[in-house]
Amino acid sequence: MGGDGLEYSAADIEVLEGREAVRKRPGMWVGSVGERGLHQAVFEVVGRALNSVLARGAGSVDVTLTADGGVRVVDDGPVLPFGTDTSPGLDAQLTSLQRESEPRGRYLALLAPLAVGPFVTNALSSRLTADVRYGGRRHVREYVRGVPVGASEEAAPASRDGTTIAFWPDTGFFETTACSFGVLAERFRQVAFLNRGLAVSLTDERPTGGPRAVRFRCPDGVRDFVAALEAEAGAKLGPDVVGFEREDPRMAGTMEVAFVWGGLSRTRVRGFVNGMCTPQGGTHVDGFREGVTAAITSYAPGLAPSRVDELMTAVVSVKLDRPEFLGATRELLGNTEVRVCVAEAVREHVGAWFEEHPERAAEVVRRIVRDGGPG
Repeated sequence: MGGDGLEYSAADIEVLEGREAVRKRPGMWVGSVGERGLHQAVFEVVGRALNSVLARGAGSVDVTLTADGGVRVVDDGPVLPFGTDTSPGLDAQLTSLQRESEPRGRYLALLAPLAVGPFVTNALSSRLTADVRYGGRRHVREYVRGVPVGASEEAAPASRDGTTIAFWPDTGFFETTACSFGVLAERFRQVAFLNRGLAVSLTDERPTGGPRAVRFRCPDGVRDFVAALEAEAGAKLGPDVVGFEREDPRMAGTMEVAFVWGGLSRTRVRGFVNGMCTPQGGTHVDGFREGVTAAITSYAPGLAPSRVDELMTAVVSVKLDRPEFLGATRELLGNTEVRVCVAEAVREHVGAWFEEHPERAAEVVRRIVRDGGPG
């Protein structure tokens, strides 16, 4: 009994699981019932497609905003059949929370902070269809408000393997079901920058004047990312982008770093973990700053720039087998070993760049002495 005279027991506790829990409190699963939550629902399905494609290192994902308010996601990754009673497959992903939705594995692309899996999107959709094509055969299954309607049916033969998931967000949950083309396009562009060999397209069939479409594929990875940031900031000449990649078993992952001295971008250093932006930084960004500072002070003893952010525009992307985030929103990386690994690699590569480009190195040093950073 509480101090206010009210009594309660275990019988008063409401236990919600699976689809019921999602539909009871949708905001807890997608962040909001507004546009942000709607985009989260899209990212859950696109994330499944991306991870399928990235598992083999390359491929394509095509997203379409259909004229009737739906979203269609097509990928050419390895196919996951619907499954059987003894072997769970795509049907399990669409109807229950899977352990695989946790951020584990360097090839797992995290499109948004929640990343709980496509079953959430299915539960919050008035209708969803899954089309699986493999071995020249095609199987289709329909779901209504997260519940499968009958068994999968075999349809017309298919010439290419792949998976298509189409869904229509439930207007009973979302305040809007109109996705922002600009928001989705920008996020997909980032994903393409951070995953070389991946092609991502977005098509909008809703405009009355006709469809509009964008396609992203970035063969130079984060170097292309830095060059794009500079171009958007107004750089007139192609930037001299420095970049490298390294795998380090000590952090159980890989790093890809690119930067340009005297960058114009307002966001000086951008950090990403398994494809997701970390606005608060973390050990990967700290390691980058330490590595650059160490390289500068080694090349020109006595110099100690207080803010590396003011020296360059940079992208620091790490892909880890087991990323550890501080906080539920996954905006701050906490893996301690990443800091040391990134710092060592950055110091080595920046130091080598100084030695190979003495005139540019001297210019950097002069500007640090003059005004704290090259402009």
